[in-house]
Amino acid sequence: MSTEEKIIKNKVGLLELSNHLGNVSRACKIFGYSRDSFYRFKKLYEEGGESALLEISRKKPNIKNRVAAEVEEAVLKLAVEYPAFGQVRSSNELKKQNIFLSPGGVRNIWVRNNLETMKKRLQVLEEKMAKENMILTEAQLIALERRKENKEAYGEIETEHPGYLGAQDTYYVGNLKGVGRIYQQTFIDTFSKVAQVKLYDRKNALVAADLLNDRVLPYFEAQGIPLLRILTDRGTEYCGRPEYHEYELYLAVENIDHSKTKARHPQTNGICERFHKTILNEFYQVAFRKKIYRTLEELQNDVDVWLKSYNEERPHTGKHCEGRSPMETFLQTKHLAEDKMLGSDLAA
Repeated sequence: MSTEEKIIKNKVGLLELSNHLGNVSRACKIFGYSRDSFYRFKKLYEEGGESALLEISRKKPNIKNRVAAEVEEAVLKLAVEYPAFGQVRSSNELKKQNIFLSPGGVRNIWVRNNLETMKKRLQVLEEKMAKENMILTEAQLIALERRKENKEAYGEIETEHPGYLGAQDTYYVGNLKGVGRIYQQTFIDTFSKVAQVKLYDRKNALVAADLLNDRVLPYFEAQGIPLLRILTDRGTEYCGRPEYHEYELYLAVENIDHSKTKARHPQTNGICERFHKTILNEFYQVAFRKKIYRTLEELQNDVDVWLKSYNEERPHTGKHCEGRSPMETFLQTKHLAEDKMLGSDLAA
């Protein structure tokens, strides 16, 4: 039964119940209608039958109050051309075209066309760009770049294939008696979620570069895929003057782009943060209760055993893993990187 049929059935039921009971007030109380509504329904029923009882919603738009079609089209066009403009700025820009529309009028048109937020306007721009292969203006490029930064700030990292973007972070493991402070350098391929981990007794740029040199780049070289970009936070072990900072120098020598997280937004590197929670819960909290470690190397050996299981056996629920292990995901999707490399060679 459709919504319209239900509405009509209720009103006909009200009229029939009042005849059966002989009491309008009691029938209205049972159905939840007022006496005024009863007599209005009765009049409509007597004049037009059941079809006249179909409710006409007060929310139905009054077309006469809408702006002209050409004005609405100009507002929509401006929303796509300048998605970062707010309703006040858009209203002022329209005045340059001799279109006088209040900021509230601009917003009404946006709401009607599902464009009331910058995010929605950027989404329409991206869809239009994909369909029409359009050339973006400078303002559109700035708006899209800002959206990308905001998405990354809240953990929505865009990654296209293994090696496209790696995330690196430092994790403080703890202070072990007889060993001292222990820091973990973590690297994760953001596409496949393959992780590399190495433990150190200090936190500085040299050890951050050592993880890449000792474990990360040899792994990618063995797979025949380059590492294109690394995302880190703004810690001193990752950031500094490029001509003096060991980590920055290493990235420059290896031709790896360096992206940094947005200040005060740790969610940007959420992939590493989530891995740190996993290794804490599944390894460290268990291992430190079962065994007393005397050296850093002893702990590293057990970490490597757990990491092998994490990479090769443990199903991952990440976006691109779809229940496969990180290593399975890497091996089954590395052709995406190889295809891109081949395309670049052909273009050159």
